[in-house]
Amino acid sequence: MLLVLDVLTDDRQRRSAAGCRAGHRDRRPKGSNNRAKARIRVARQHARVGDRRRDFHHKASTQIIRDNQAVYVENLAVSGLGRTRLAKSVHDAGWSAFVNMLEYKATKHGRYFAKIGRFEPTSQVCSACSIKDGPKPLSVREWVCRECRTVHDRDINAAKNILAAGRADRLNASQSAGKTRTKVPALRVEAGTHPGPHTRTEGIQVH
Repeated sequence: MLLVLDVLTDDRQRRSAAGCRAGHRDRRPKGSNNRAKARIRVARQHARVGDRRRDFHHKASTQIIRDNQAVYVENLAVSGLGRTRLAKSVHDAGWSAFVNMLEYKATKHGRYFAKIGRFEPTSQVCSACSIKDGPKPLSVREWVCRECRTVHDRDINAAKNILAAGRADRLNASQSAGKTRTKVPALRVEAGTHPGPHTRTEGIQVH
């Protein structure tokens, strides 16, 4: 998901620049030809940004579903993030649309898809030894586990924890329902639980 944000950064900047230029032109008299032209240019810029975002979502989601038998994502409170300083990044990335795309493609192609509870401490737990190291501000992008001294990249560590929690939830659901593909409400387990033998899976994270 971080890749999505990187890809869309230039478009976001160009769109902002277009908006600023339109703002200057908006001081022209209402109904003027220049004002109308400026609005059309801004609308076209917005459309290009949206098209590029959707194109990237389709390509990325297709590759993820094609290359993996199971996909786990964190069920982020996007509406809540929209009220933080991450609002622009979250909205520009189109996270909800991307997750929906992953889900319907997983269903279409017979892949397993599940969301991990948003309250799982994926950024606080060491994926190597499962010790809960505690909350960290978003400014902390790399940290060292106080127990095993493993050096973690914040996002990679969180993705590993999502993968472990997703596998554990899937195993618990399978045991409860008696069917490997039956979906039951996810049970909360400690992130870092060692998975059983499964096909290749991939965790996706945003922080």
